[in-house]
Amino acid sequence: MRIAPCDFSRDGHTIQAIFNHAIAHTTALYEYEPRDIARIADWFAQKEGKYPVLGAFDDDGRLIGFASYGPFRGFPANLYSVEHSVYVHPDHRGQGIADTLMRALIQTATEQGLHMMVGAIDATNVASIALHHKLGFEHSGTLKEVGFKFDRWLDLAFYQLKL
Repeated sequence: MRIAPCDFSRDGHTIQAIFNHAIAHTTALYEYEPRDIARIADWFAQKEGKYPVLGAFDDDGRLIGFASYGPFRGFPANLYSVEHSVYVHPDHRGQGIADTLMRALIQTATEQGLHMMVGAIDATNVASIALHHKLGFEHSGTLKEVGFKFDRWLDLAFYQLKL
């Protein structure tokens, strides 16, 4: 496995497919509708030059997961804090890919002089919560029943890592 920056023209459709699988089958994203390719292009454009989109590529060069971060809230006082996300293709989960991506993302954030990484995780996502604990993130609070998906209320847990 190789970790490298993603590129919209090469990786946009795979990222779209990974996002859309998560939307349709998990509570990792509190969304109902699939993302079209224009939205993925806009997502890349918002990150360009400031925020990384790191990909995990298999030995054949196929994208099998990605991680990124962007602004946390967006107010001037939050400049040194970012909210991150990590997604792995469903056929490759449980292989340590998210761990490798997160370590690379943390290193990038540290090199950029950021102060805090924040993860907003569905409270039932035990795998993601375990990964964040393993990487040193601390639980900083849970917002009860702030989402509704798959006919149930969802709690959103926040985890943070001081860089």
